[in-house]
Amino acid sequence: MGCSKWRVAFNFGHLKVQSKLSVFFTMIILFTYLFYCLNGYCDSLPRPVYDQQSNLQNKIILNDGQETEQLGAYNASPVSFVREQLSDLSNSDAPSNNISIANNFGSKKFPQAIIIGVKKGGTRALLEFLRIHPDVRAVGAEPHFFDRFYDKGLEWYRNLMPRTLEGQITMEKTPSYFITKEAPRRLFSMSRHTKLIVVVRDPVTRAVSDYTQTLTKSPGLPSFQNLAFRNTTTGLIDTSWSAVRIGIYAKHLENWLRYFPLSRFLFVSGERLVTDPAGEMGRVQDFLGLKRVVTDKHFYFNQTKGFPCLKKPEGSSRPRCLGKSKGRPHPQIPTEVLHRLRDFYRPFNLKFYQMTGQNFGWD
Repeated sequence: MGCSKWRVAFNFGHLKVQSKLSVFFTMIILFTYLFYCLNGYCDSLPRPVYDQQSNLQNKIILNDGQETEQLGAYNASPVSFVREQLSDLSNSDAPSNNISIANNFGSKKFPQAIIIGVKKGGTRALLEFLRIHPDVRAVGAEPHFFDRFYDKGLEWYRNLMPRTLEGQITMEKTPSYFITKEAPRRLFSMSRHTKLIVVVRDPVTRAVSDYTQTLTKSPGLPSFQNLAFRNTTTGLIDTSWSAVRIGIYAKHLENWLRYFPLSRFLFVSGERLVTDPAGEMGRVQDFLGLKRVVTDKHFYFNQTKGFPCLKKPEGSSRPRCLGKSKGRPHPQIPTEVLHRLRDFYRPFNLKFYQMTGQNFGWD
């Protein structure tokens, strides 16, 4: 009888030891798993940030290579500001030797909104103004996926995007999409819910600005009037010249409306983006479903450049304007040439007003 009791006690104690050992080994496995995850060896947890430079929060690199002070979030909440800093590097055009960081916060998504046009309409200004917003993450360089690199595939395109956190919007801008025939179909096949922003400007002024930009790269270019007219005597406009063709907005919009409803578009006035940047930015933020963070207190008008710049943030010694390529003086074009071109665009402009329900006042 005594032996039986001893055996029962022994077996019970043996089970307790086994239970403790099971718990002990389970804890070891869990701690090992967490250790590997925190050191970046699994995908379920984000990697820590390494080697973050002390001045990271104050600087960005713009496309033209000049270093400028980054605008902060101003009235954004501390949470939004931290969230912006965590994903900021993947949103920059900075070369790798300027920033050393391993940033795996958030995820890469297809853009929910794209600035699709138009060239020399004010797309760069709009993008830079939007990038002030802590909930906007945008690619700095133009991806040209839907017009030039579509054969690289959607995964290649998504990998170009910056990482975003929940509540943030992924954006890109490529103005040539608006005039590319295949772009609407290709973009629709990716997502029919993408929001599309078109920055438009008086097509005559836009054509001259386009010519001015090309002239700086090719000083031997023929005169504006020689390129704009097939025959200067008859005044027949050469619509094969891209500087002229881009400004036929109604024709390009018709192509897009075959795939996307008008409600998917926001048409931003390039002129009002200069005269009332805060007002236009309010419309853009509303369209994107964002809180109105970018307001009139962010802007001042630069008399030298002739367009708005961003006021300097706290702790900065200088304001932030667009690059030297913006605000170039235009060459003198004969008045008669401009009148003929304006007459050419008038019916297309009126149709565009009708299609969009907006009068841009170009006539």
